[in-house]
Amino acid sequence: MKISDELIRYLESLARIELTDEQRAACETDLQSILSYIDTLNELDTDSVQPLSHAFDVSNVMREDEIKNGNNRDAILANAPHELDGCFKVPKTVD
Repeated sequence: MKISDELIRYLESLARIELTDEQRAACETDLQSILSYIDTLNELDTDSVQPLSHAFDVSNVMREDEIKNGNNRDAILANAPHELDGCFKVPKTVD
């Protein structure tokens, strides 16, 4: 694929930017080198390569979900400035 000035101007309009002539020329050169590199990658023989979702083996490293502190309502409420009927008592925030 050949990068043309028309394509560069179209990309400008999509990105809502305005480039100078020097920037357009640099952009054209950069895009052409990217496409050339992709063409080089397309020449590689990948028939014997298995598709991967990750480069390394991924395993689940999550711990078991275990209850550690149990039901200590009285110990927790001992830290509260005010409590009412086994719950924290807080100032009213909505009228």
